[in-house]
Amino acid sequence: MSEADGHSPIEIAAFPVGRTAFALGFAGLLPQIAAALLPGLGYSFGGVIAVGYAALILSFLGGMWWGLAMFLRLGQGVLVTLAVVPSLIAGALAAFAFVHLPSALVALGSAILLTLPVDRWLTTRGLAPANWMSLRIPLSVGLGSLTIIAGVLAA
Repeated sequence: MSEADGHSPIEIAAFPVGRTAFALGFAGLLPQIAAALLPGLGYSFGGVIAVGYAALILSFLGGMWWGLAMFLRLGQGVLVTLAVVPSLIAGALAAFAFVHLPSALVALGSAILLTLPVDRWLTTRGLAPANWMSLRIPLSVGLGSLTIIAGVLAA
């Protein structure tokens, strides 16, 4: 990509996601595994942890998109607009958890799964590392599924 098409002279796709990021990403599933599956936590306590953690990570995903947008000259507005949506959804669903915890968990898990098309879009345009989807698919599917499971168990 060139400066003429609005991208930074730094070719993001040329820098792969490293092993440390993969290891820490997968370790990041452990809190949700505990919240969703350990019967010793109890469903209400586990569900509250699951909501907080899913909302935190959903917001974090938007923050990653925001950071990637900073490498754009043209089209930055589209990506930064997309980048704030996860935090708005996370906040709304965290508040909704006070009304109906199971539904909020299922919606949060679904929202996490719905981040994958944006990640794919970033990859196809060279705005994310080439192996980005190798990280994002298992983490989003894992966290999204665990969050939905927590919602089902809390019902």
